[in-house]
Amino acid sequence: MTRNWELLKLKRPKSLPRRNTSCNSSDPRVSGMSAGIDLYRIPPQERDIHTPQHNFFPDLLRHAQNVDGGWGYRHGLQSTAEPTAWSILALLAHEGPSEKAISSACDWLRHAQTDEGAWPTSSGKDPGCWVTALACLALANAADASNDAIIRGTRWLCDTWPAEGNLLWRLRQRRRHKSEPLVHQDDSLRGWGWTPHTASWVEPTACALIMLQDLSPELRPSLAARRIHLGEQMLYDRACPGGGWNAGNPLVYGVAGVPRIGPTAWALLALRHHPENPTVQEGLNWLELNCQTPGSPTSLALAQLCFKVYSRPAKPIETALYDLYCSNHFLQSIPVLAWALLSLSDIPRWLKGSLQPRDSK
Repeated sequence: MTRNWELLKLKRPKSLPRRNTSCNSSDPRVSGMSAGIDLYRIPPQERDIHTPQHNFFPDLLRHAQNVDGGWGYRHGLQSTAEPTAWSILALLAHEGPSEKAISSACDWLRHAQTDEGAWPTSSGKDPGCWVTALACLALANAADASNDAIIRGTRWLCDTWPAEGNLLWRLRQRRRHKSEPLVHQDDSLRGWGWTPHTASWVEPTACALIMLQDLSPELRPSLAARRIHLGEQMLYDRACPGGGWNAGNPLVYGVAGVPRIGPTAWALLALRHHPENPTVQEGLNWLELNCQTPGSPTSLALAQLCFKVYSRPAKPIETALYDLYCSNHFLQSIPVLAWALLSLSDIPRWLKGSLQPRDSK
């Protein structure tokens, strides 16, 4: 570590007003959303808290938890399923399931589930496929007693198909491709869209696959094996020429799509059971070549997590993450904070599993 983490021990000036950091919703000084917002507002050099290096990101995450048990996309915002699920998974990876924060967050997730079994993208909005996958993954890994919520969520996810891939869609696309070839992809390979009945994309498909692959057999819906196979084949089909993945289309009007670090890391994590597959190897090589100087904490954290899972050499990133945090506080994004913590922790159980090839493309 070249960066001196002792900066975090500096004293807060006496002139600053005393801030309330309790989670007592009856206290008028607390907004009702997040008492942890204060931690972000105080510059690191002014905090009077002693924060050891390995607890810096977990402490930030804990202090950003809302009084209702969930997390918003940014501290102080309304609790939402995605940041709540990522926060649970990150805290679990850091210190196990004993935290009260995790228990209250699981309670919030259970109450946020819709009657049909999905989780909405935010309060009052449409259900999200990736959100539902992450909520089920978090509850399953927290050893939460509510298997019913997981079963209903995974059943909804496996019964929800994207818009493309049915017979009518394929006939329409085949006729369109003859006159105007827009993209080159196999429409019969169906993953998941961001929301139901939209097109398949790489990242929501990866989230759904990671969750279903990790799920114990008694919780898997009958369609799970078929959806896993189709989803994995879709990811192979959408790989960019030369390696890596972008959001969805590898070729548009005959022009190769530009891979991105985020989608590439998620696709590789979802395909971790096939480490010898040429497409996977090509993606890993692309990622190693293009993450030498990542400009964002998201890219840095996700690439690091990917290299750990595939046992590829990886440089220590604590200092780089801390420098990025000091420069912009990760734009106060809770998911980015959770990914940073995941990348600094041991490989979580839901990304371990066997790395023996199960089948080939």
